[in-house]
This record gives sequence, C-alpha cells and structure tokens, in this order.
Amino acid sequence: MDAGKAEYVAKELEAYAHWFAAPDPSANGHFSALTLFAECGDVARIARDTTSAFLRGVVTGDVVYDTRLAVSELVGNVVNHAVPDRSRSRPGGCRRIDVIYKLYPKWFFIGVRDEDSTPPLLPMGDALCPELVGELTEAVLPDSGRGLMITQRMADAVWWTPEEGGGKTVWCRFDLDGYRPQ
Repeated sequence: MDAGKAEYVAKELEAYAHWFAAPDPSANGHFSALTLFAECGDVARIARDTTSAFLRGVVTGDVVYDTRLAVSELVGNVVNHAVPDRSRSRPGGCRRIDVIYKLYPKWFFIGVRDEDSTPPLLPMGDALCPELVGELTEAVLPDSGRGLMITQRMADAVWWTPEEGGGKTVWCRFDLDGYRPQ
C-alpha cells in the first residue's frame, strides 16, 4: 500500500472510531439530538435551523450551507419515502424522525433516524444517456434519488446503519479541515 493510500485509510479509521463511540464530553465532542414528526409542517426547515444553531460560532464557511442542505434532504427523504415497520407503527400515529449531531474538532456527523428498515437506495449511474438529457424537459427526468445523490456529493462520507428493533439511520460526515475559526 502506498503512503497516500495508507494516510487515507488511517484518516477514515480515525473518523469511524469517533462516529462509532458513544458521546463522551472528554473527547472534545459536542452532541445533540432533535426529535421531529413527519406529519408536522416545516420539519426540514426546523432541522436546517437547528443545524445552523448547533454549528454557530464553531464552524465557518460553506460547510454550514452544505450541512443544512444535507440534513434537509435526509429529513425530506423520511417525510416522502419512509413507511414505518409493522412492529413500529401505530394506527393514526405520527412517523418519528430523530436527527443526531456529533461534532468533533475534525468532523461533523449528522444522522437521520426513521422507523423504516428499508435500506436507502442511491441511483446507480444515469438513467438516461447524457446526450439525450439536454433535449428532454425536466418533467421526464428521474425525480427520485436526487436527495441522497446531492448529500453524497457534498459530504465526505454517507452510509446507513440498521437500528435494533427496526428502522435505520442514514449518516453523513463532513471533514472540518479549514472550517474551524482560529
């Protein structure tokens, strides 16, 4: 393994170790969680505003806008696509959305948890030939899967974990090199 690849693997393992660890104030981390309900209005806006408030004074630059858009897309996916597992649903009940924030000196993790165990699907490749897309109206282009693709392009990593008892959490990681105030 060359030195560049070894350094990359070491960075990824260090980030994974911080994401996987239980919240520990002695690790110089800041943690918060927010519970929303999909049937309430403006849940994406509330998640965006909470993300901004959580990062205020701690992170600067474009990463704040990127994280706001990512959390909005992930929460929007729950609102539009998540169907609670039979064991987690209640007749007439609201669909629960938990937004988890983990901030460390080098990384910011966002997790969006829902009650649907179905894995998120990221589109594989283009649905249409690039030469044809320019001639087609937006109405015939795919309108599903864009949110995860946008999040994947902005974040440094995107993945999901199944939850015990049903449901899943979709995670994204933003590396904060150069985005911390001096």
